[in-house]
Amino acid sequence: MRAFLFLFLLFPLIELAVLIQVGSAIGVLPTLLLVIATAILGSVLLRVAGIATAWRAREKLARGELPEQEVLEGLLIAVGGGLLLLPGFISDVFGVLCLIPFTRRLLVGKVRRRVAEQALRQRAFADDLQARSGPTRPNVIEGEFEHRDS
Repeated sequence: MRAFLFLFLLFPLIELAVLIQVGSAIGVLPTLLLVIATAILGSVLLRVAGIATAWRAREKLARGELPEQEVLEGLLIAVGGGLLLLPGFISDVFGVLCLIPFTRRLLVGKVRRRVAEQALRQRAFADDLQARSGPTRPNVIEGEFEHRDS
């Protein structure tokens, strides 16, 4: 968690340093135009890829299947579009990686494998706790009763 916080605080400084380097190499106006162009590209790609993913999810739902792949891809598309809308070149690289279908599917595959591994670890831990506590019985009171009418 500390590493994430450190990177979160360091990221704007790195973005600013890269913007200054690019600005000094190609000039201020081309750098600003490039930043604006990537923001426009991000909004267009976000719209197109988001609509395509929504249609695929809708088709899966119509077939009675769960669209977990499409939901995760939609999340990555939203993250990628948001990163492209941010001013800066490093965020643009990560945004484009989230929007390219090949890399997006690789990232979704990694996330799904990680979630499956985490679920297995939690299930094994729960099974281990249950084995330690012994067999569990529901709270049942055995006995007989008699119904008497007054």
